[in-house]
Amino acid sequence: MPDIEIRLTVNGRKFARRCAPHLRLLDFVREELHLTGNKEGCGAGECGTCSMFVNGVLHKSCLLPVAKAQDAEIVTVEGLAREDELTILQRAFHKAGASQCGYCIPGMVMAATATLRRNPHADLEEIKEGLGGNICRCTGYQKIFAAVELARDVMNGALPATALEEETYRGSYIGASVRRLDAPSKVSGALRYAADMTMPNMLHMQVLRSPMPHARIAALDVSEAATMAGVETVLTCNDVPGVDNYGVFIDDQPVMARGVVRYVGEGIAAVVAENPLIARAALAKIKVRFEELPAVFDAEEAMQPGAPQLHDAYPGNVCKHTKIRKGDVERGFAESDLIVEETYETQAIEHAYLEPEAGLAYLDADGTVTVQAPDQNITHHRHMLARILNRPINTVRLIMSPVGGGFGGKEDMLYQGMLALAAIKTRRPVRYVFTREESFIASAKRHPFRIRYRMGLRKDGRILATSMYMIADGGAYAMSGPGVMNKAAILGAGPYAIPNVRMDAICVYTNNTPAGAMRSFGAFQSEFSTEAHLDLCAEKLGMDPIELRRVNAMRDGAITHTQAQLGSVSLLRTIEAAAQAARWAPGEPHRQTRGEQRPDLGGNDTRKPCTLGARLARITTPANTVGSASERKAVQT
Repeated sequence: MPDIEIRLTVNGRKFARRCAPHLRLLDFVREELHLTGNKEGCGAGECGTCSMFVNGVLHKSCLLPVAKAQDAEIVTVEGLAREDELTILQRAFHKAGASQCGYCIPGMVMAATATLRRNPHADLEEIKEGLGGNICRCTGYQKIFAAVELARDVMNGALPATALEEETYRGSYIGASVRRLDAPSKVSGALRYAADMTMPNMLHMQVLRSPMPHARIAALDVSEAATMAGVETVLTCNDVPGVDNYGVFIDDQPVMARGVVRYVGEGIAAVVAENPLIARAALAKIKVRFEELPAVFDAEEAMQPGAPQLHDAYPGNVCKHTKIRKGDVERGFAESDLIVEETYETQAIEHAYLEPEAGLAYLDADGTVTVQAPDQNITHHRHMLARILNRPINTVRLIMSPVGGGFGGKEDMLYQGMLALAAIKTRRPVRYVFTREESFIASAKRHPFRIRYRMGLRKDGRILATSMYMIADGGAYAMSGPGVMNKAAILGAGPYAIPNVRMDAICVYTNNTPAGAMRSFGAFQSEFSTEAHLDLCAEKLGMDPIELRRVNAMRDGAITHTQAQLGSVSLLRTIEAAAQAARWAPGEPHRQTRGEQRPDLGGNDTRKPCTLGARLARITTPANTVGSASERKAVQT
């Protein structure tokens, strides 16, 4: 279709441009006018990062064709503040600490502005409703709500303008409200993330990804795509000049699939073209012939004899097995009055950071290749890139662009190698921006765990032995898996003094999407099972779960099961403070502490406390057993 002429007013300035008819308002403002304050997070109208005013009405600009904005008056986040003076609302966001990664904040500011314009006296519930179409993955919303309430009160005169000024503090910063230095750039939309960056003569990259979970690449023909008008080059594994294997702990991952694809979403070839539209069209011209291979999607099945083998160097698909042993676990079980066994499972989790993966690579005048990306591990990735590119490390540079949410998910290198190769081969700047769908399909997830837990206790609640057998689905490549296993084993037993401990944390290769780093890095899965298991044990002992933790809590000078000696241990104070804050009533169901009435069961209610952890435990595979050497009949399951 021919280009169309668009006339509109943006932030008070009139524009007339010819552009492709498929552009959305978001594309037009960002790519044609280079106003990048409002972001694209989802492309589906769900996250609200792209929110703009169109003729005074808040719109999700990723859903609005630019042709429908003909002759409209548009206001982006850049248009709210005038002459570098932040609005009261933006200053309130700064004061309240309402911006963390900052990626969602321009959209939040737009939605909050619309809310207070509709009702300058909006209460908290109306503020929440007004921001209901906007997603934040960092701050937890409370500071955002507080910022809007602060702005409302200043605008209405309920608070003086000085309420927006920075608080004074003396001595230690601890306990003081200190404003973030980068907040003004975030609330105004001035901070530039990787997808906001442009350079003259810039090219765009798109990646062909595998539709198969496990297959041999029998033939790969990129000739037709490479000769298309507007295509600068097509990259495959054959373009890697150095060592085509990298990884955070294990070098097992190629830049692009080399002979075999191991998960749906693995990169096979990269097209570099004048614009993303041409690059996507060229992807459709690449011919790939697959020979399907048997696939395995369950970690325990992958360890069985005869299971498909993903990497020859790791028999049984065991990527990493971390073992920790302390004391005599079997003797501890033999001396226990109660043995409780249970299986716990956690699922794979998508990080869902609002900023999709993106990057810009270019060559400096001296030949140094530079990659700018929201990269949470730039020093290690720089070393890996030098090996991949077969270049001296002083000619490889990584710059960490602002990270629009990461949670560990941008710690594992995924696309930087392709970008660097593209810049070197074309000798032009190259930008690559994931779609939300591509981020879902290709990026690393939190490891799903299956944990077989066995704990032996005395009748007084003292834990004598713990055994945790943890199997984690690492997906097709190791990524951060070995480190996650180490943390799971090191922290799995929790902050409890246990004389006999057996820990096994096993990361297994499967044909699922690779798993990597995510907040708490292995401790989440193992600690979840430990705390749930303690609740279950307390229920079986007829013991208050808080008291069970008190009995077993580490004290000052405790020695962990990794033989680390601790100094000051504040666990008991923490437990006491948590119990007090929760208004915990010993021996009573937790729901009673929230003012609910116990149901009238005719005076025959003899139910014991059943906490969330215990309920979750029973959802998983039941395997409860009770036993002891001296009193096996003392407690029945």
